[in-house]
Amino acid sequence: MDDDEKPATFASPACFLHEVDPAYSGLAGPFDLQAWTDVNRWRKSERERLIAARLAVPAETRALHGETIAAGVLAEIGDLTDRIVSAYWPFRGEPDLRPFLQTVAERGGRTALPVVVEKGRPLEFHLWQAGEALSRGVWNIPVPAAQRPCLPDIVIAPVVGYDPTCYRLGYGGGFFDRTLAAMPRKPRVIGVGYSAARLATIYPQPHDIAMGVIVTEAGTIRPYVSTVRALT
Repeated sequence: MDDDEKPATFASPACFLHEVDPAYSGLAGPFDLQAWTDVNRWRKSERERLIAARLAVPAETRALHGETIAAGVLAEIGDLTDRIVSAYWPFRGEPDLRPFLQTVAERGGRTALPVVVEKGRPLEFHLWQAGEALSRGVWNIPVPAAQRPCLPDIVIAPVVGYDPTCYRLGYGGGFFDRTLAAMPRKPRVIGVGYSAARLATIYPQPHDIAMGVIVTEAGTIRPYVSTVRALT
């Protein structure tokens, strides 16, 4: 799943900002391949460490954290009537939000799952709710068997790691960044993960897109705010 070995996987082809003169675009300066190589090496190491750490947490503890995170996300969203919410199928110790999807449907919302079409392309989102058929997608992750593409109002994105400015460390494929950059209407994006995955920084690059907020079992992190609001 590690696809950020080369700068060619940058996630802003929709606006071609990566091809603009830095002096015009306001970027800090020309792309530094060595700096990207160093950041990518560090991200890969941190990614492996954080995944191993969360898999070492007992499943019962992760399940309790998942319930708390789901409650925090619901509080953050508010009214769900006629809103499409995309979550994900849990993978490698991620918070399990499948019960959350059922709650969304019970409260008048519609639910969807992301689908990897192929490497290097944006994700697609397809409507799905509990009880409907699933098939095996890329990496054997379940995806909706029926193809019903949609444009979600809210996207829940799992994080491997995160920083206080709500930048997300993912699996390295660049799928979420690439998808958000290409969407005709940007949804509200909520990152979810465990508080132990917090990093001082992920060294965000021009192609990285910050989450609106990140919800953990310890509270909700908002961009540029260093304190964590405790859930009640």
